[in-house]
Amino acid sequence: MIAASAAEPQPRWQALWREAITDAGELLQLLDLAHLAPHLPQADAGFPLRVPRGFVARMRRGDARDPLLLQVLPQLAECADPAAARDAVGDAAARAAPGVIHKYRGRALLIASGACAVHCRYCFRRHFPYADETAAAGRWQAALAWLRAHPEIDELILSGGDPLSLATAKLAELDEALRDFPQLRRLRIHTRLPVVLPERVDAELCRWLSGLPWPVALVLHANHPRELDDSVAAACARLRHAGVRLLNQAVLLKGVNDDAGTLAALGARLFDLGVLPYYLHQLDRVRGTLHFEVDDDTALALHAELRRRLPGYLVPRLVREEAGAPAKTPLVPA
Repeated sequence: MIAASAAEPQPRWQALWREAITDAGELLQLLDLAHLAPHLPQADAGFPLRVPRGFVARMRRGDARDPLLLQVLPQLAECADPAAARDAVGDAAARAAPGVIHKYRGRALLIASGACAVHCRYCFRRHFPYADETAAAGRWQAALAWLRAHPEIDELILSGGDPLSLATAKLAELDEALRDFPQLRRLRIHTRLPVVLPERVDAELCRWLSGLPWPVALVLHANHPRELDDSVAAACARLRHAGVRLLNQAVLLKGVNDDAGTLAALGARLFDLGVLPYYLHQLDRVRGTLHFEVDDDTALALHAELRRRLPGYLVPRLVREEAGAPAKTPLVPA
């Protein structure tokens, strides 16, 4: 097991995590947008702001419509859709055990952590009861017991929150326990940290990843090409060197990436970094997020234009997650 000595300093990424911006006024001040502060919702619209300073450094100063800023800045529009669902994708109905979500055949998802380095305003789990549903909180015991009773599960997905918010030693604790489950063939990790806090991809994490006995798919989450600066490129290179397969899923967001040029540039930049586009999700219609919604006709037209501009391997699948469905639902023309 990977364990840090009590005398060792904490990894740099943890220090950067603690230094994240959590006050909207400070964020706007840094971006020369302090005049917008009176137009923000009270109490961050019930969903706390959090964004690493390195991600803020990629935003354009003085631009209130910056696509990276719009992903993290609370908006009054978040208070305008109280009738929308708090659980649009059916996570609660798919709960199989504390911290375990089972929706699709042969796969199970562990809510490894409720913590994220960045709070995306469109987050489909912004109302999720993490205090009661985090697999790591009980040293993974409930999740492991459920997995032991379901030998048909051959792929485990670590999600959250963000699973890489956990210390590497905590991830190694799960890894050691999982080695007793011979049915497992793949491990998948869904994370935004290599994009918003690339320092998380440190030597300790890479050693852990390279020592895992299963093929590992790490699914990044980037929505706009400007998220992918040189620090993210270096993190992706370290992950590839550790033997990890890199994919990306994005969410189609009004005002952020709802044009073909941006999406084409995102796909090309991802490939430059050794990452294959995987999914382009239609918005999960969660309370507080509907101002980001792009209608299906527009989404389909954008996807058709992507197919005209890009080779097929750079075109992500356009999908929607529907509660109770046996898989992601592809969007196709009527």
